[in-house]
Amino acid sequence: MSNRKKFVSLDDFINQALYNPKDGYYMKNNPFGSKGDFITAPNISILFSEMLAIWSVSFWQNLKSPNNINLIDLGAGNGQMIYDLINSFKNFPKFYNSCNFIILEKSPYLKKIQKKKLKKLKVKWINSLKNIKKGNNIFIANEFFDALPIKQFTKINNKWFERFVKLDKNNNRFININSNIKKIEKKFGFRISSNQKFIEYSPKALDYIKIISKKINNQNGALLIIDYGDLENTMKNTLMTIRKHKVSEIFKEIKNSDITYKVNFNLLKKIINILKLRCQGITTQRNFLMNLGIQERAEIISKNLPFSKKADIYYRLNRLIGKNQMGDLFKVMVITDKKINFKVGF
Repeated sequence: MSNRKKFVSLDDFINQALYNPKDGYYMKNNPFGSKGDFITAPNISILFSEMLAIWSVSFWQNLKSPNNINLIDLGAGNGQMIYDLINSFKNFPKFYNSCNFIILEKSPYLKKIQKKKLKKLKVKWINSLKNIKKGNNIFIANEFFDALPIKQFTKINNKWFERFVKLDKNNNRFININSNIKKIEKKFGFRISSNQKFIEYSPKALDYIKIISKKINNQNGALLIIDYGDLENTMKNTLMTIRKHKVSEIFKEIKNSDITYKVNFNLLKKIINILKLRCQGITTQRNFLMNLGIQERAEIISKNLPFSKKADIYYRLNRLIGKNQMGDLFKVMVITDKKINFKVGF
């Protein structure tokens, strides 16, 4: 990271650490799986993607089964989820034949991994959501928003300050710089409560939400968000760094660690209301997957298997829906236009 500037905003610092084209964390690494730094739900069990496939087909049917629909995987990681989704969709030939499978991916490194895994499947890669052709859209954001750089603001003695990083080869550190809260309120579209002492949000997430909202309002569709996050009205500092499946110090392994945060779903809900969209529901990953029938599916596929394989299926299932595992930590939110009423999974 360049030291030409004495300090940079937190989101610029994170953007350079994660997405610098030359040596950013996501631009040079495959961070997924047991050998990486973290593991995502699609890599734990195929059951996860099968449930998302059922949800997607149900939503398509709710739209009266259009013969042209785009399914967009926002940040496809190692490609496992969309690989399993497409193979599941083959059980629904009419949907499969109506669907254009699209991946939005920023990392050339991950794109190579995805293309190798998906080479026999009909998938298109795009660099911008503006490249999506007309048609109904299903956007799936599984651990997408938590990977976007964030800004942080703190209120001290009734004055707002933005968090910056003071750059020093041997000792990077956080500093606070005076900020104009009205600029943030203008971006959000509403006033910040006087009770709020801390603000944490991703400008890029806001940009994506605004683009997606236009697509949904103009062409019909939905955004399915699955991410670790909070439902609290009061925002707090959730910034963290992950290295080898453990929380690490943010300045210790820059460009070799994932920098992430918990998505604030209440803030998202307020923003989508301003954008004249409808939140169909917010629930835990546990409730969402159980409502879609994940336990019944596990029972069916494990029925005639030997004990060791059956135990493995249920161990993985517990990781997805266990209250002390991903089940309660991860939240699910579905966003559509105002005309649609679709409560599957909620």
